[in-house]
Amino acid sequence: MGLDDALIFTRVVECHSFTSAALTLNMQKSTVSRRIAQLEERLGVRLLNRTTRKLRLTEVGQAYYERCRQIMQEFAEAEQAIMQLQREPTGLLRVSSPIEFGQLFLGGAIGEFMRTYPAIQVEVELTTRAVDPVEEGVDVVIHRGRPQDSSLVARPLMKSPRQLFASPDYIAQHGMPTRPEELSGHRCIQTLDSGRKWHFLEPHVSVLVNPVLTVNNITFAREAAIAGAGIINVPAFIAEPYVEQGKLCRVLEHLVLPSSELYALYPSRRFQAMKVKAFIDFMIESLEKSLNVDVEPEAEALVKSPS
Repeated sequence: MGLDDALIFTRVVECHSFTSAALTLNMQKSTVSRRIAQLEERLGVRLLNRTTRKLRLTEVGQAYYERCRQIMQEFAEAEQAIMQLQREPTGLLRVSSPIEFGQLFLGGAIGEFMRTYPAIQVEVELTTRAVDPVEEGVDVVIHRGRPQDSSLVARPLMKSPRQLFASPDYIAQHGMPTRPEELSGHRCIQTLDSGRKWHFLEPHVSVLVNPVLTVNNITFAREAAIAGAGIINVPAFIAEPYVEQGKLCRVLEHLVLPSSELYALYPSRRFQAMKVKAFIDFMIESLEKSLNVDVEPEAEALVKSPS
């Protein structure tokens, strides 16, 4: 049998004609017709109903065609993947990222990436909105947290522990909390990813805080905290450099908070374009070196909508 028969059958269905299929396959029409008849005889089913004017798939023929089409697609993708191994990443790469990550890290990383791969051009959008890479033609969406309702491939980029911080002046004026429950009596700065209820893993407790400032930008919140506005709950790497400078201090540092995660999302494909794979690999390596954060050991995974 085999792949040849599946290819011939698939081409006949897609061309809606034995004659047209024979032309695209560079075969005689009689050969195509005979091969389809032999295929039906071997399978013991009728795949096509033929009239003088048209072809129509039978029910079992439709099912067989869907499987054959999938095999042909995977075969073509396999060939493409092998060819891509021999190519340098090229073309336009479109990336979407949260604003803070773009400001703090992405600009420098993409500059180095483009120096490494000079045949790449890049378009970047820094945004707080949800971006659909399929609908908007974006190659990579850098996403805060693992998506729960999607049908995209999600590859972990980084995982950073969260920590509470405040300025020395704030602590001097309002005191240092010693228990999570005391946070409800403090002035807190709320961000989109921290929310109003702050969760702790050790001890396992959640505290409803009193936000005196709510903002959708982590770097804005950090600067407000440095100025003494209140306590922030942010990924540690955002604020640690300012602890070393004496502008911030850790609050309840013995407690464990959930980590912040970043994922690279892209449309579900068996084979990535070389530019996408090269960019994600480069980002992971750069994050490990520059921010000293963990990269999840899991491989890329298809994130599906919950059933």
